[in-house]
This record gives sequence, structure tokens and C-alpha cells, in this order.
Amino acid sequence: MAQILTEHYIASCLRKVYQPGVVASTDGYAALLGNEALTCAAVLMPLAWREDEWRLLFTRRTNDVEQHKGQVSFPGGACDVQDATPEQTALREAYEEIGLDPGDVRLLGRLKEMVTITCFRVTPVIGIIPWPYDFRLSAVEVERVFSIPLLWLAQPVNWEEHNFPPLAGAQVQVDGAPRSFPVISYHPYDGEILWGASARMTQDFLKVLELL
Repeated sequence: MAQILTEHYIASCLRKVYQPGVVASTDGYAALLGNEALTCAAVLMPLAWREDEWRLLFTRRTNDVEQHKGQVSFPGGACDVQDATPEQTALREAYEEIGLDPGDVRLLGRLKEMVTITCFRVTPVIGIIPWPYDFRLSAVEVERVFSIPLLWLAQPVNWEEHNFPPLAGAQVQVDGAPRSFPVISYHPYDGEILWGASARMTQDFLKVLELL
């Protein structure tokens, strides 16, 4: 399977599936909370060819950030007024967070948008980066960067989906009963746990590549 995952194949898969206006992927949080004021955001899902296989690059956030403290994520954040496209947002944030020069990224395409529990409407952007790379991490935002093989991420034995109860105090109910949400959680890799929105984006990408 790894042999067919050429840059051309990945880009062609992304072109086939991405359509402006397609319904966003979500675990259902934002809709049930009744919050329609979604914040524009984008993330970069960096692909690197390392040790004869494709790997996705992730970050672990510090405990100093405002949201998602200590969690595994992709570099990215909220759109700025000067950002004309999600790609510009993703590249700007990746430069700010991990020192990845936008000129070093070969953009391949986008996934469908993701609506998160924190009410962001996120556009995942896929791009290839060189490896090895001299990352410069933001001391405030990023604790470390690490990578996970795509084929490891695609193996069902390495992840599970379970129900997560509503946030304490949120009082989310459907038909008068408390509602839980499906959450994807991977088993530890390199001491890190990928779960939540970043895991769902990862699986959206794997499905596009027909690895899931």
C-alpha cells in the first residue's frame, strides 16, 4: 500500500473529494450546544517522507496555551483578517508555532471543514515538508513535535471509538436525556495520545486515501 501513496496520488485524491460548501465533519458538539457563531480556523497537516514511509507531523501543546492544554494537535489556529485563504492561515500559524517556512511546504489540497467542541470551523490543509527539518518551536505554544506513520494510523488495532460524556455543566440533552459524543482515541505512540478533533481529521484524511 505504501508504494501507491505517491505525491501525485495523494493530491489527486484530495482534488476528487474537496468541494466548497460540503457539510463539515463534526462530533456533534457545536450543534447540540446551540452555538452557531463558529470561529474561522485552519490547521496544517504536514506530511513527511521518513524512513521509507509517509508520516504525519503532530505537535503537543504546552500547558500555557488558552485552549487544549497539553494535547496533541496539528499546527494551526484562528484566521486573521489578512489571511485570504485557509492555506495562508495554516502556513502562517505553522511558521509561528514550529518555525516551518511557508516556502518549504508543497501544498496538496484540503479536507472538508471540521467543527470542533470549542466552536471553531477548521479547514485542514495537507502539505509535504522536507525531512529532516530544523524546527524552531514557540516556547509558549508548543512542547514538542513528533511524527506517526500513516499506515500505523490506518490500522484499526491502534485506535478505538468510544462515547464521551457531555462537558460538566453543559447540560446538553436530546429528547430530555443527557447526550454523549463519539470520540476517536488512538493508543499511545512515542508516548503521545492522539484523540478528539485531531484524530478525526486524521481519519478523514485516511478515508480520502482509501486507507480506512
